[in-house]
Amino acid sequence: MDIVKSEKNKEFEFEVIGDIKGKARPRVNTYTCQVYTPNNTKDYENLVKQYFKIHYPNSEPLENRVFVKITAYFKIPKNTSKKDLKLIEEGILSPTKKPDIDNVVKIVLDALNKLAFKDDNQITKLEVEKCYTMNNEEKLHIKVMEY
Repeated sequence: MDIVKSEKNKEFEFEVIGDIKGKARPRVNTYTCQVYTPNNTKDYENLVKQYFKIHYPNSEPLENRVFVKITAYFKIPKNTSKKDLKLIEEGILSPTKKPDIDNVVKIVLDALNKLAFKDDNQITKLEVEKCYTMNNEEKLHIKVMEY
């Protein structure tokens, strides 16, 4: 994959390799009554931030309206039938497992807030898809651009 670093188009494109996590809901410590974000959510947000910073170390956040495209590639389950494998190869069958697509969006947008764009209220267009990967490498493909 080519990494796009265009000042003219003002866009960022990168991948986050590894198991995909969704944003977990805040929890409450019943002893202290403090609300906290679960560690796995914080860790995955930091992972997304690190991948962004590696690809765009000196970037400035986008300032105009923003389009975000997120494609989540999931591994094909080992017990998948030959019939379902054929449907996956044809692009007819998509993953319907967790994490929910809205939680994937939330964790990515929260991680990129103030890095790729100044504020997530700039996002006026969003495209998200969950699909299977044929190379058995779970990852997120993220593209953020002004339009």
